[in-house]
Amino acid sequence: MPADNAPAAGNLDDDDYPAYTMGRAADVLGTTAAFLRAVGEAELITPLRSEGGHRRYSRRQLRIVARARELVDQGTPIEAACRIVSLEDQLDDVRRLNRDMRRKLDDSDDSDVLDEQEGREERARRDADT
Repeated sequence: MPADNAPAAGNLDDDDYPAYTMGRAADVLGTTAAFLRAVGEAELITPLRSEGGHRRYSRRQLRIVARARELVDQGTPIEAACRIVSLEDQLDDVRRLNRDMRRKLDDSDDSDVLDEQEGREERARRDADT
């Protein structure tokens, strides 16, 4: 295997690596290049560009486009579908952040409880010594 391929091989599991050409992405999704361009124009995704200026898509972007395609297939206009998918992604991000913050709060509450317990035990030891 040539050394030039070594960096790309490390990206096989990277969901954000732009591995798909526009034609291949359209084939994988069962859609057209025009649909991919329209989704890009609606700013749902921003495909990376190869050195030659060709659009390249990642697996994460393909999943996003596939969701938009589902909505369009159900009769939703493409602009609205892109907005819905964007809002769904934002909601997922906020839910993830909320979950993380709750976890941190729960962890800090647990440490506060331990601090209180240690303080009571220390007071009890001092009281026993007097």
